Amino acid sequence: MKVSDFILQRLRDWDVEHVFAYAGDGINGLLAAWGRAEDNPRFIQARHEEMAAFEAVGYAKFSGKVGVCAATSGPGAIHLLNGLYDAKLDHVPVVAIVGQTNRSAMGGSYQQEVDLLSLYKDVASEFCEMVTVPEQLPNVIDRAMRTAYAKRTVTAIVIPADVQELDYSPPTHSFKMVPSSLGLADYAPIPAAHEITRAAEVLNAGEKVAVLIGQGARGARAEVEQLAELLGAGVAKALLGKDALPDDLPYVTGSIGLLGTRPSYELMRGCDTLLVVGSSFPYTQFMPELDQARAVQIDIDPFMVGLRYPFEVNLVGDARETLKALLPQLKRKKDGAWRKKIEKDTSRWWEVMQRRASVDADPINPEYVVHALDALLPDNVILAADSGSAANWYARHLRMRGSMRGSLSGTLATMGPGVPYVIGAKFAHPDRPAIALVGDGAMQMNGMSELITAAKYWPEWGDPRLIVAVLNNQDLNQVTWEMRAMSGAPQFLPSQSLPDVPYADFARSIGLDGVRVEKPGEVEAAWHRALGADRPFVIDFRTDPAVPPIPPHASLEQIEAAATAILKGDSDKAGMVRQGFKAKVQEMLPGHRHRNDRPGAEEDQGGK
Repeated sequence: MKVSDFILQRLRDWDVEHVFAYAGDGINGLLAAWGRAEDNPRFIQARHEEMAAFEAVGYAKFSGKVGVCAATSGPGAIHLLNGLYDAKLDHVPVVAIVGQTNRSAMGGSYQQEVDLLSLYKDVASEFCEMVTVPEQLPNVIDRAMRTAYAKRTVTAIVIPADVQELDYSPPTHSFKMVPSSLGLADYAPIPAAHEITRAAEVLNAGEKVAVLIGQGARGARAEVEQLAELLGAGVAKALLGKDALPDDLPYVTGSIGLLGTRPSYELMRGCDTLLVVGSSFPYTQFMPELDQARAVQIDIDPFMVGLRYPFEVNLVGDARETLKALLPQLKRKKDGAWRKKIEKDTSRWWEVMQRRASVDADPINPEYVVHALDALLPDNVILAADSGSAANWYARHLRMRGSMRGSLSGTLATMGPGVPYVIGAKFAHPDRPAIALVGDGAMQMNGMSELITAAKYWPEWGDPRLIVAVLNNQDLNQVTWEMRAMSGAPQFLPSQSLPDVPYADFARSIGLDGVRVEKPGEVEAAWHRALGADRPFVIDFRTDPAVPPIPPHASLEQIEAAATAILKGDSDKAGMVRQGFKAKVQEMLPGHRHRNDRPGAEEDQGGK
């Protein structure tokens, strides 16, 4: 048995079924071992190493298992980095296996020689090791897997090409040998009893309780629901926790932050008590004023507590087990006025979303595209959104229910993971439909090439439905609107304008299916056709770049800056102002709360 054979054997022992990868001579020994192992674990060939890393992230996010990716030395290892940082920042377990030049060439400025240990020391800071002798295995693999699982992070193994070809010899029972064992013990830490009691006292004392949950609360759905009922609380969700609680519960206010909803914003403005469960949501300005609320945090990572708000009690423990210990000490709130307000605000928000989706646009309102999908979603669908304005519509218009799953690049907010995420998801759950919402910028960046990966593998999926919806507005839309709203700058066409590409035609040319949609009346029919397709399907929606992804809490100053920028830079498109802001003005009519609460403010803002 060679070292490369043992590596694949050890991955099988860790129940690794797929490795997302791209070939290169730096891992020739591993590739030969894959041939001897009859492709077990399965080598999933991406079009680019960055896509292999994103697919590993998507697989890990939607399976709960470690995602494994592999690449050659030098440029291959470099290409992995963006996807690996996406995993690190979103706390996703991923193991990278990368080749390196022969040991005899190291330090010789040899072809493709890169100092990978230095390169990877940040992204794989918890564990990054180079194998130089066979006896380092199996310890290095076991620690990489165990650390990735235990710390929900990225680890890396660097293996020189000549080491891959050596005969494997295990560590012996002697000095400076490190034996190893398989497996990761299940554990669920619980805070000390007196800390639980302190947290209960804070939550019981409050009259207007707000809860913010993230992906760390995903395994505690029943407990969060029970807590919200006891405390009469509203629950907002960080984007990575969008699928942690269903949106058909009347007190779930939806996403929070720049891409969030108005009721989540109001929930935080009005509360006197805050509970954060399994979230490191970074934007303090969307949380209560710093002296407004007493606050409790629950997080499994002791290094992530106390970061975002002056919490009075920090509980370090598993979300589900901690909430189970906390619930018996909570007292049911008697005054239901706070809950009624939350439910009223949330109900009204969905009415506003319906109205915003109904606003005419040229040619199609992107909000209508996503809003129309909401009612058609299968209860077991897996959703991914790319970064950009598509993420706004994913955050605000799609309601999670049943066993739906969804994710995006939450913390790195990188362009490009939408399509590879759902490909990774299909290897985790080949019997479930998957949908990616992507902008045309991300599609041109790398989504089109990764359709080739879908074309290669889809016949083996139990449910062949993988839908890529391209919001084709020929504009890098999120940045365009950020320039307008935040800087008052008009659209800078040389940087923002994108060529029109026939995405559906490309899909059909490689054996997939697709359709181009240019009229609002064709939108629902296209969704139905894609959801009934017998293969991956691309919908090229021609959407209006003038519909603004402005956050629901935006100040009038920001809105006016955006309008002014449009008129300065796009005077021939002044109609954008009327169409794009019509829905925003509807939100600002009398009867709706605003940032400025002085007498007469609602009338003033409605008039503006």
